[in-house]
Amino acid sequence: MGITFERVGNATVASLQGRLDSSNSSTVETELFNQLGDGGFVLDVSKLDYISSAGLRVVLVVAKRLKQSGSAFLLAGMQPHIRDVFEISGFLSLLAVAENRDEALTRV
Repeated sequence: MGITFERVGNATVASLQGRLDSSNSSTVETELFNQLGDGGFVLDVSKLDYISSAGLRVVLVVAKRLKQSGSAFLLAGMQPHIRDVFEISGFLSLLAVAENRDEALTRV
């Protein structure tokens, strides 16, 4: 699992690459929480190959924390198989989703 962060205007973009599962979800959650601050947050999942239920939990916990602080959270660049996981789990309807990173940045 690779994760990179970039500040773009008032938003933080976190890009995930690889697999988000129980073997790394705790580390990813900590890294994401360490980057939360003022402004919106975009989670770019365009290079995410796999997400487990532990990974879904990380996304929901981060989204909840941002909502509580009044900051925007968007998922960007979902591959069809990743979108299917969010849809089947019922989480897709709970989260704001953008087709790509650029669209997400215009919405945060």
